[in-house]
Amino acid sequence: MSMLARFGLAMFLSMSYAFASASQIAVMDLQNIQCYGCMLTVKKALQNVPGVEDTKLDLDQKTATVKFDPAKTNTETLVKATKNAGFPATVRK
Repeated sequence: MSMLARFGLAMFLSMSYAFASASQIAVMDLQNIQCYGCMLTVKKALQNVPGVEDTKLDLDQKTATVKFDPAKTNTETLVKATKNAGFPATVRK
């Protein structure tokens, strides 16, 4: 296989992977959140879910904004993680 063909194949595969794993964002309303310690607990619970790429929490709004790879996890798993940490959540539609 020529160098150009190998390069083309490598580019195709890397682009295919990038499109297949486009991140999604979920905004979750959190219950029982009262302090920064609560927020830290939720953040750690979410970050331990495989596929979670980033989490941003807002104590005033009692929300978690989670960027995740839908090929590795889903919103049901995120909700389960917060619930297991003691902070039930619902995903905004």
